[in-house]
Amino acid sequence: MGDRAPVIKLASGQGTGKGPGFVSSVQVVMPVLSVEHITIYRYRRPVGFGLHRLLGRPRDTADQRLLDWTVEVSPFPVGMHSVLDALGNQETWIDLPQRARELKIVNRLRVDHVAILPQDKLLTEGARCFPVAYEGSDISDLARYRESDPSDSHSDVTDWARSFLDHGGRTPVLKLLQRMVETIREDFTYLARHEEGVQSPTRTLALCSGTCRDYAVLMIEAVRALGFAARFVTGYLYCPPVVGVEEVHHGGGATHAWVEVFLPGLGWVDYDPTNAIVGSRDLIRVAVFRDWRRAAPLSGTWTGFPADFLGMDVTVKVCREEGASDEEGKAVECLVQTTQAGNEKPQQALNV
Repeated sequence: MGDRAPVIKLASGQGTGKGPGFVSSVQVVMPVLSVEHITIYRYRRPVGFGLHRLLGRPRDTADQRLLDWTVEVSPFPVGMHSVLDALGNQETWIDLPQRARELKIVNRLRVDHVAILPQDKLLTEGARCFPVAYEGSDISDLARYRESDPSDSHSDVTDWARSFLDHGGRTPVLKLLQRMVETIREDFTYLARHEEGVQSPTRTLALCSGTCRDYAVLMIEAVRALGFAARFVTGYLYCPPVVGVEEVHHGGGATHAWVEVFLPGLGWVDYDPTNAIVGSRDLIRVAVFRDWRRAAPLSGTWTGFPADFLGMDVTVKVCREEGASDEEGKAVECLVQTTQAGNEKPQQALNV
């Protein structure tokens, strides 16, 4: 292992600009956002490594355009390739041939980001008030995204979801969903939890506390109980520094999780229940899934004795660049935190 980790440039973002659909809602111009995401696995003695999957490349959409993306891996991989999964997420597979006491993966990216806010007037007639009417091919295309998780089917979540409906009249859809994220933000206590996995929606509801992952899964199950199509999003959160305010957003310094709800006329709309964010403001979307269990940003296997594993460190830095162009920019505002695991999925140990 040399003094410097090799840099393998997997993608360069000279994109095509903002695509069709950019007029679907109010646009709030945002600067370029940059991310540095470092994951380090540490071991007592050299261990072997299996294939690792990285979800590191942001999705190219109307509100975010990739400018630059690099991945550094140490020890040097024998192979690295990227593929699109069935949902259009880019998976990067890393093949590590040699044994080592440390595995370090650094994911760096820059995106041209525009915050989009949903507008009621752009919803179709059947989507402005509850219940939402999905029509045509949307019914079959979105069917699985409307199915509740059978492993946690409980009337408490349905009852809680229905409490956001207006009594004696039809409830505007955007108002309903905004009420839900604001209630989670105001009435629930955010507690960072570094173990992998997600607590059940019923437990999150009973405790009125959890992580961004827990809140996302709770909201997904709640809106699905009301007939909406929803999916789990993993990505990054920009936390703008504000003088005199210790923490503007919860969940910075690690990968972040939130929800997208499909609304006819608007398409997939971002809802971050952890921070009551509606629309894509401060959110960098990397991958989307129907089931949260597939959303680990980094996963893989290693071969050795269980006692060889010493720990895992994750550092995520999200910065805003002032006056940045596609070629250069200076980061002037950022948040840096170090966690033991964040939303990463610890590697699975294989038997020696």
